[in-house]
Amino acid sequence: MTDPNFASLPHVLARVEGRMGHLTLNRPERINALSMDMVLTAAQALTSWRDDPQIDVVLIDGAGPRGLCAGGDIREVYEGLQGHGVAPGSFWAAEYRMNADIAHYPKPVVSFMDGIVFGGGVGISAHSQVRIVTERSQIAMPETAIGLSPDVGSLFLLARSPGRFGTHCALTGARLDGPSAIHAGLADHLVGSEELPGLAESLRSGVVPSGLEALAAGVPSAGHAGWIDECYAGDSVSDILVASRASDQPAAAAAAKRLAAMSPTALHVTLEAVRRAADLTVDEVLDQDMRVGSRFLPHPDFAEGIRAQIIDKDRRPQWAPSRLEDVSRAEVLAFFEPLD
Repeated sequence: MTDPNFASLPHVLARVEGRMGHLTLNRPERINALSMDMVLTAAQALTSWRDDPQIDVVLIDGAGPRGLCAGGDIREVYEGLQGHGVAPGSFWAAEYRMNADIAHYPKPVVSFMDGIVFGGGVGISAHSQVRIVTERSQIAMPETAIGLSPDVGSLFLLARSPGRFGTHCALTGARLDGPSAIHAGLADHLVGSEELPGLAESLRSGVVPSGLEALAAGVPSAGHAGWIDECYAGDSVSDILVASRASDQPAAAAAAKRLAAMSPTALHVTLEAVRRAADLTVDEVLDQDMRVGSRFLPHPDFAEGIRAQIIDKDRRPQWAPSRLEDVSRAEVLAFFEPLD
């Protein structure tokens, strides 16, 4: 049970336990959604532990029963778009530096991807060296639903998923359970949630336990349905939508319905971004994320998507343009141009 004083503590708890640096995202009432202060605190702790000879391993987890992290605080991003609070571009720059630091960290970083892990939660965990999911895990990059492209370097991982599974996840924001997240390349090991405290205790010795795979003995591995590779083979989002609608698979029809509700601009840009990411390093993908995200800031779909999904919650965004065919190739490519 969570200590009653837990919520009054800082939103990121950074402490040393034995040979382990322990980062806990501590904002359970918001499913540990990341603010600028949280990103800076986490980044500072990671920097201080990088060359500390007393620290051999780092653990990242989240407070509360609902999940590791629901992503960046979208309400704060919306306020930033309105000119109040932290500018979204500044938040992303700090967040992406932290993502890169985790990806290149010289010591093992273990992340407990328990419960909900969306958006920025993927960024702070899926670049770790040891990524643990449980029977409660729900992993997703749902950005196209708010008029944005998946970021935090997630496309580096999804572009390397088997077949075209990663493209499906990037475009639809599909929620993945633990085995599916492992199949997608977003996680490594599936363990029971009841095993996490004991695993954390063993990490305090400074050594990642061997035999993590044994904890998942008997759990069937996941794959992805054949219709995904067939339907996502098209050159454009329109081709993918047509193929999905024509499929005799109910899941394909459901994916088509979901795609039709997304921002047309975000879908076009995301398909271009995930296919480019296949030939990029993680740092190059994060750089691409910054360029693409910066171009979405003035685009009407981003603010409108947040309004419809998070602020007013009417779930009826008015995309501009509203049709896939009204987004030109030149407009898509402009999102990838170097920043000034």
